[in-house]
Amino acid sequence: MSPARTWIRRAAAAGARQPSPASPAGPAGPASRLAVWRRGLQVALGLIWLLDAALQYQPYMFTSAFGRDVLAPAGDGSPAVVHGPVSWTAGLVAAQPVLWNALFATVQLLLAVGLLWRPTVRVALAGSVAWAVGVWWLGEGAGGLLAGGTPSYAEAPGAALLYVVLAVLLWPAGEDRDRGAAPGASVATAGQLGEVAPRVVWALLWAGLGYLALQPANRSAGSVSAMLTEMKDGEPGWIAAMDSSLARALAVHGTLVPVLLAVLCTAAVLAIALPPQLTRIGVIAAALAGAPIWVIQDFGEIFTGQGTDPNSGLLLIIIAAAFWPLAVIRENRLPGSELGEGTLGPAAQGRARS
Repeated sequence: MSPARTWIRRAAAAGARQPSPASPAGPAGPASRLAVWRRGLQVALGLIWLLDAALQYQPYMFTSAFGRDVLAPAGDGSPAVVHGPVSWTAGLVAAQPVLWNALFATVQLLLAVGLLWRPTVRVALAGSVAWAVGVWWLGEGAGGLLAGGTPSYAEAPGAALLYVVLAVLLWPAGEDRDRGAAPGASVATAGQLGEVAPRVVWALLWAGLGYLALQPANRSAGSVSAMLTEMKDGEPGWIAAMDSSLARALAVHGTLVPVLLAVLCTAAVLAIALPPQLTRIGVIAAALAGAPIWVIQDFGEIFTGQGTDPNSGLLLIIIAAAFWPLAVIRENRLPGSELGEGTLGPAAQGRARS
């Protein structure tokens, strides 16, 4: 074989080993799409923390009413393990509202900055988990899950707990894990928890919400209307008008809302174990379930001057986005492409032999 032919072979083999733009390692491959999607959701979580910080800096939060009227009632009806710590925290805040609220708001601001600045994402996600667990227990009374009666699907499991779930799902996975992701993998299932644990969390979350929606106290004809009527107090005119209109429309047919939510939650649970094309239907169903919950919550009452966060509806939608299956493009290799002549196409091999 002539030196020229040898050089041609080696050059062609080297070129075949380079990742194409559409391959898993290339800039447009699924590894890149997972990384971009994950980073986008991390930024979304950072923006939510930024909103939380802005809400926490509202004048009302620097008064004793924040501890007395917002924090203290969160423990009502809960066992001592919840009620005691909540009452103690509320008393501290009510006694020194300026000091404690400035600390709360600043912590949330730092979490936002940490998530928006890529080098500190891991620290901010770890901080989000720790802070949100504390808020869920001491500020939300464990989401009311241990209180007497049936929790409302518009309140359970507590918004702060969803911050924890989201922060864990969005933990950076690394390029190797993204490259090895299964076809149809999502940000959640390609992360550090593996494929099974996120799906279990997903199933528990949506099955729980669907179960609560079908409880007698939550599916009575006037339940949604009563929630909307109660929520409109203190809201600006356009939200109060929306609440009044929806309350009137659902005064008799309010059962349709929880039943529809239960159907959407069931679709979300069942679809998570199906092929990617059907999983997308379940993810869309989950997002559609989160949207009316957010409306019923009056968007977390963030326009009243007393809201502390956008509540769980928005977080449910973002969690759904974390489970969106991303298309995976497999690199097309010719048989025997790892060695020798297999790295060339048929035409190139014929020219090399000539």
